[in-house]
Amino acid sequence: MEHLPERAPAYATAEPALDRRAELSEFLRNRRARLKPDDVGLPDFGRHRRVPGLRREELAQLAGVSVAYYTRLEQGNGRNVSVEVLDSIARALRLSDAEYSHLTRLAKPRSHKKRRGGTCPDPQIRPALQRFLDSMEGVPAYVAGRRSDVLGWNALAAALFTDWGALAPRERNWARWVFLEPRSREVFVEWEGKATDVVSSLRMDAGCYPDDPLMAALVGELALKSADFRRLWAAHDVKEKGHGVKRFRHPRVGELSLAYEVFRPVDDPQLLLITYHPEPGSPSEEALRVLAGI
Repeated sequence: MEHLPERAPAYATAEPALDRRAELSEFLRNRRARLKPDDVGLPDFGRHRRVPGLRREELAQLAGVSVAYYTRLEQGNGRNVSVEVLDSIARALRLSDAEYSHLTRLAKPRSHKKRRGGTCPDPQIRPALQRFLDSMEGVPAYVAGRRSDVLGWNALAAALFTDWGALAPRERNWARWVFLEPRSREVFVEWEGKATDVVSSLRMDAGCYPDDPLMAALVGELALKSADFRRLWAAHDVKEKGHGVKRFRHPRVGELSLAYEVFRPVDDPQLLLITYHPEPGSPSEEALRVLAGI
């Protein structure tokens, strides 16, 4: 049986897009504050330091750029920054690959093609992809789009997480469900880890699509309603996880430990296909069989 939504999740309001310059400024300040002089082989003068982490002059020295140049960049003016300078700053800040990609997108945003009179269109799940999800018996799987929208799922994913089909289209969203639905804290044994992953994904999307007003609307709603979201969003963490293990708690079958894999369709990189599978012969495998009615 197909679970194809009648349309992609919609939002009740649209706000002005996130301020890309402010995002760039806050990201650089945050990452600079995380580094201590000892981390990079610089002397630490202890109580004489007035700022957390490295000073701008120290970071500029490490990156091999002038203090004035770096200051302009940290103030959000990355319009004319070169790739070479970004490389140097990324090395000085010890950014991960995901953080470097995020920095590049904030400093040198790429334009996205738009439909006449609208923003870059949201991805849609193809019927064939939904049929593929439905054919994956014994494996919870779903497809997510931009802003952590849940676009498609199979029956076992609905049994494990929540009945996405019973929700209004705008509620089919991981960020809204994790932060605004109390039951999410029961489903995810390590809720903080899941919440961090969701916010990191939103940060990546915000960097890819800085002019998306619907992202701004979602972030604004969550920041207003959830103190946990405000805390995690302020951390400016960005990362991409292609695989790992999650632990779940289900009222019917108890705790499950499932490995997940993340795939990105070649013809639509805005989509993510996420699957979960148990260790063969494990109690979690039997628990999934019970949920699937096998």
